[in-house]
Amino acid sequence: MENNKNKQLISVCYKIFSAAIHNRTFPGAAMGVVLGLPEKRERIIQTYGHTTYNQENPVNEGTVYDLASLTKPLATTLAVLVLLKEGKIQLSEKVSDILPQTGASMRGISIKDILSHSAGFPAHKPYYLELCRLEEKKRKDALLGLLAREPLVYEPGSASIYSDLGFMLLGLIVEKKSGQELADFFKEQIAEPMGVAKEIFYCKAGPQDTEKCAPTEDCPHRKRVLCGEVSDENAHALGGVAGHAGLCGTIKGVLEIGVHLLDQWQGREEHPNYLANDLRRFLTRQDIPGSTWALGFDTPAQTGSSGGRYLAPTSVGHLGFTGTSLWIDPTRDLVMVLLSNRVHPSRENTQIKQFRPLFHETIMESLGLV
Repeated sequence: MENNKNKQLISVCYKIFSAAIHNRTFPGAAMGVVLGLPEKRERIIQTYGHTTYNQENPVNEGTVYDLASLTKPLATTLAVLVLLKEGKIQLSEKVSDILPQTGASMRGISIKDILSHSAGFPAHKPYYLELCRLEEKKRKDALLGLLAREPLVYEPGSASIYSDLGFMLLGLIVEKKSGQELADFFKEQIAEPMGVAKEIFYCKAGPQDTEKCAPTEDCPHRKRVLCGEVSDENAHALGGVAGHAGLCGTIKGVLEIGVHLLDQWQGREEHPNYLANDLRRFLTRQDIPGSTWALGFDTPAQTGSSGGRYLAPTSVGHLGFTGTSLWIDPTRDLVMVLLSNRVHPSRENTQIKQFRPLFHETIMESLGLV
């Protein structure tokens, strides 16, 4: 790890993260990079700044971040892969066949449509405003009713709009098909076999010691600064466990799961509960007009990608609203992870949009990968 390229990477990253903290892009952050084949793999983890601007708690490798939409690929999508191997679900299966109570509105939507964000749903709806009026035990059924009544904004399969709604529905489907709460299914079937269950978990099962957590926003709805609980309001209304958001984790945990996915993709490893061949299908961009989406994972846009200018077109990744991201480039055996709480204390801060591509380009330039 002490070669010149790694030293250069650490030095340059220190500069860009220090500048970002000074400019209040985020109060602190953690980054992780893994490069190379397993037998000569290089791993760099660095942390910067503090969990808040009052500079009381420095970020360290054990700092727990709200992973936000990294939940979609790492929990819900991998859960579908498990169910696929078990024969409990098919990509072509229609939502209306799985959940008959959704009626005619879901007749044309398949599991594959949801995974590729081409199910016809709008991007977001504040369902929590209605759900929070109900007893918690009634909220999932109420959510299903809301989703069933949601007018589609395009014909399923004809276009793509990145949508929380589809993955909220997919989380309910995983629970129906598995007979378990999504948090338990993720822990037992996905995280524990990868050895990351103590590093990545749903926020409801998060550490009680909030000093370990990077707080997110000063929430207007909950009227408090959120720490150790999910930031996303719809996920919070569902008890912190949902298909679109709810995971939290450390830099080590997210980096480790990214490495497992890379090795499974490259045929060097098999997860005991899903098939590498199925994973490879999921990591392939779908043929949807104007879309960059694979199944549950994104691929780089030709211009303006959050992953920067240098990622191979076959790369996959995902972002999280709170300031997180994961990108995997199979042509370079490269995994890059960024965890931050850019929404602290306000989600109105959008400087992360400029920082993400700078971060990824800095890594690849410093390691001589361009």
